[in-house]
Amino acid sequence: MLIDSAPADPSAMRLAIFLAVFAAMLLWEAWRPFRQAPEPKLARLTRHLSLMAFNVLSLRLLSGGGAYAAAFLAEQQGWGLLTFTALPAWLGFVAGLLLLDFAIYAQHVLFHKVPWLWRLHKVHHSDPAFDTTTAIRFHPVEIVLSMFYKMILVISFGITPLAVLCFEVLLNACAQFNHGNVRLPAAIEKALRWLVITPDLHRIHHSTERLETDSNFGFSVPWWDWWCGTYRAEPRRGQATMEIGLQEERNPARLGLVALLLLPFRSKPASSD
Repeated sequence: MLIDSAPADPSAMRLAIFLAVFAAMLLWEAWRPFRQAPEPKLARLTRHLSLMAFNVLSLRLLSGGGAYAAAFLAEQQGWGLLTFTALPAWLGFVAGLLLLDFAIYAQHVLFHKVPWLWRLHKVHHSDPAFDTTTAIRFHPVEIVLSMFYKMILVISFGITPLAVLCFEVLLNACAQFNHGNVRLPAAIEKALRWLVITPDLHRIHHSTERLETDSNFGFSVPWWDWWCGTYRAEPRRGQATMEIGLQEERNPARLGLVALLLLPFRSKPASSD
């Protein structure tokens, strides 16, 4: 759809980094899993990778070069608020990263609070397990809307192509890490959660309890949750015994690829509140 004149998107590099992190997380989960999954790993991999492939195809068809190409367009045309500031290049880069990260936090909150957006986002939360494959379990309409949202932000603020590229690589890597079904030593986890969203923090967000689902919205850093009052340090029932997913969707085998694609259209249009 957009920006055919942009330089080649470094998709191969992003894919290589994604696969490296994905493989590392799968090995970590096999070596030191935190919880027992309710279904075989191969079934989850097949379903979620198929959904991801569908999402990538949808993005290519509907958004062209996406946020990365939008950043080149903004740079070429001199668009965006950051363009009119006297910030050093390094500070503009950092500002772009932070703007995008907070914007994704805000988007995540909206997808929980707006009923028709929650219908789409329920595909992610309907997973009754929690592992690194959950990080790629999203409905294609949500993925496309999120990309358009990022493209508008990138053009409006004039965020640089390098900042966009680094942000998307970091976002994907952080999402795979914080969805990991892995066990961190308590001391390391306690220190890490000051800087990044750990699996223990994000697992709370996948609780079936609504107050916990509507907390810990960040994907990379915990700071937005601290400052916006959505941070929760521990689940009520404890990490090992808390229930994951949605109360109304408890059978993983019933939610195959087609069922996941149709889930928003058969769900009641209620928010997560």
